Amino acid sequence: MTPRFPLLLCVVVACSDPGAGGTVLKASDTAAPGEDTDTDTDTASPIDSGNTDSAGDSGADSGGGDTGEEPEPTVRFVALGDAGEGNTEQFAVADAIGAVCLRDGCDFALYLGDNFYDSGVDDTGDSQWDAKFELPYAELDFPFYPVLGNHDYGGEGIGWELWKGSIYVDYTAQSDKWTMPDLYYTHVHGDATFFGLDTTQVFWGFGADQADWRADELARVSTTWTVAYGHHPYLSNGPHGNAGSYEGLDWVPIVNGAAIQDFVEDGLCGRVDLYIDGHDHSLQWPQSTCAGTEFMVSGAGAKTTELDGGNGTWFEAEIEGFVWVELKGRTLTGVFYDLNGVELFRRTVVK
Repeated sequence: MTPRFPLLLCVVVACSDPGAGGTVLKASDTAAPGEDTDTDTDTASPIDSGNTDSAGDSGADSGGGDTGEEPEPTVRFVALGDAGEGNTEQFAVADAIGAVCLRDGCDFALYLGDNFYDSGVDDTGDSQWDAKFELPYAELDFPFYPVLGNHDYGGEGIGWELWKGSIYVDYTAQSDKWTMPDLYYTHVHGDATFFGLDTTQVFWGFGADQADWRADELARVSTTWTVAYGHHPYLSNGPHGNAGSYEGLDWVPIVNGAAIQDFVEDGLCGRVDLYIDGHDHSLQWPQSTCAGTEFMVSGAGAKTTELDGGNGTWFEAEIEGFVWVELKGRTLTGVFYDLNGVELFRRTVVK
């Protein structure tokens, strides 16, 4: 591929619950996963190009010969958020993704919200669809599974125009890449189940239906891996900070993100293997405070903000980029790359 090189204003408003339900793209039919036991190996290594095979949605490696053994189920994907600028950096990150995926394989992308700055799109014919999504990722030949952020819901980032949600769902019928069947939904690839979450609804206090749906769907999971992703972080050293004390305003209801904190602690901690988010424009792998659940921040798809929080981290960087994740057998490998495709950090977790 040729390279091409506010304090968030939140106010309490009276809104009606949009009441969107989740859609199961591929439902599993057995009961809940067991507890996780993680063995972590941490490295910050230069690029290792030893793994050059690519896997599709079949969920298995294409083996190099007949060894008589079943190949380990493998899923590979990238995750990036806060990318909806249509700027040079967004195109550069897209080119870097293309290079990494060509070499190491990618089945799809998780798109983590704030997909259209500053106030989302107005309809499915909005010119921003081309400028900030279709054109930047035109060379990437795999689906994107988006979730929505506060900027996608309008209000210059306040995120209170919840009626806009249906526009993003409707656009799925017009795109070969954008794949968003509902405001929150699941999709299954190989031996992994993915939960796309609408954390902006949760932030505003409209998360009860989603919490019920999440519990029902988690009970149906039969895959080895369960990955959840949304826009708002649980742990972050960026300016938004940790859920429950967003913006340092732990005493201010709604604005402090207490609803996000409860949503994660009540339903995701120890129940999913990985939660990936954006919102803060940086790359982070925080040290988990939830046994059995890893957290990643990948909100640097087009721009960056500073890192100044006090959470322990395996890695953090103020640079545009993305994370590439491989789920192979019972091993999770996460690799952070910058906008030039340079490997910044890799870590492996064995389940």
